[in-house]
Amino acid sequence: MLSRIDERRIRTLKAAPLRNGPVVYWMSRDQRIDDNWSLLFARQMAAERKVPLHVLFCLAPFFKDATWRHYAFMIGGLREVETALSDRNIPFHLVRGDPDFRIPEFLDQIQAGACVTDFDPLRIKIEWKKQVTEPTDIPFYEVDAHNIVPCRVVSDKVEYAAFTLRKKLNRRLSEFLTVFPPFEKQDGHFRHDPIDWDEIEKTLPADRSVPPVKQPQPGAAAAHRMLKNFLKTGLKQYETDRNDPNRDGQSNLSSYLHFGQISAQRIALEVQAADPTGSFAFLEELIVRRELSDNCCLFNPDYDSVAGFPPWARKTLDAHRKDPREYVYSKNTFETARTHDPLWNAAQKQMTVTGKMHGYLRMYWAKKILEWSASPEEAFETALYLNDRYELDGRDPNGYAGCAWSIGGMHDRPWVNRPVFGMIRYMSLSGCRRKFDVNAFVDRWSN
Repeated sequence: MLSRIDERRIRTLKAAPLRNGPVVYWMSRDQRIDDNWSLLFARQMAAERKVPLHVLFCLAPFFKDATWRHYAFMIGGLREVETALSDRNIPFHLVRGDPDFRIPEFLDQIQAGACVTDFDPLRIKIEWKKQVTEPTDIPFYEVDAHNIVPCRVVSDKVEYAAFTLRKKLNRRLSEFLTVFPPFEKQDGHFRHDPIDWDEIEKTLPADRSVPPVKQPQPGAAAAHRMLKNFLKTGLKQYETDRNDPNRDGQSNLSSYLHFGQISAQRIALEVQAADPTGSFAFLEELIVRRELSDNCCLFNPDYDSVAGFPPWARKTLDAHRKDPREYVYSKNTFETARTHDPLWNAAQKQMTVTGKMHGYLRMYWAKKILEWSASPEEAFETALYLNDRYELDGRDPNGYAGCAWSIGGMHDRPWVNRPVFGMIRYMSLSGCRRKFDVNAFVDRWSN
């Protein structure tokens, strides 16, 4: 008998009678086989009903500002998914096109009895699920496999401060931070046509102007190697090294977490085992800040616009809307790193080349966009565009919440009133110089 999945992770998207057909797991946000609560629930349902489990991935040709950089990384991970499922005797199907058409079509073709999918708080994903469930007559379930404490369990409203969500998380964390049951092989013999990944890579109509990165390598195996390396060489120094862009003091796991190629819960378990007393700073970022971002996007429908900023922040930004700006740059000037600030330009170049900007600089980078833009609306739009276009972990709740923190005071408090920023927290070049060797960073990324 397979292990039971905590029912608090499960949400019914559509109630309907179960049909005697295969269970389909619609993989979307969590693109991995192991440590995946949503896939485990689908496997459990199929085993209990003695029907096959099929896994489906819908490759949308366009997704927000995603470029070939993002598609290449995702496809690299999906290649591993296909192999891992084949080893467990589970068919993997890939359909291309808009989910609202292709997924119902696939479910009809195999006469599915039920469908399970993973949780995602972004508007576009919520809308896709509505469009997929409406024309079908089978039950649909959503399982939060991305958060350790399920997003809908920890809170039912927007949390405007980290400390309020932290208190709620701490009350529930021990209930949900548990070991994973194994993902067992499926009985029987099921075939599927091998996916021609090379053909997909050649014909996918993605924006090829942003090339893939050489590092990190995609996929679950690479993600676990990165975690192992961090536990060995980076965890003990994380609290002291993480805010210095000249040191490799971060975990470098964000791209894997974004594509669901590794589980945050697995990372937390391994980190706690490796350093039970000294891992607080890392777990704060991994658990509280990540779950705060999901909360922001799920319960704040305007998470990607100025209208979603806290009321005090909208008020103060509006009061300073007409303040003179010493510099005002266009989106193109920002994108091509041609501002007057060598540190900002270096950070932008790091992002465009590597698909990653150091976390501390990401805050400075976004705040300077506010300072050098004609309006808060223009600043927020520019920051999201650049983040989503170049960062491997773009188009993600962490990115939306992070830019909203920097530009719109989200999850922050009012600070000293000043021009342009109002009471939004300010960051300066001189402050960065006190934190790390700015000239060394600029020299590295100006060549």
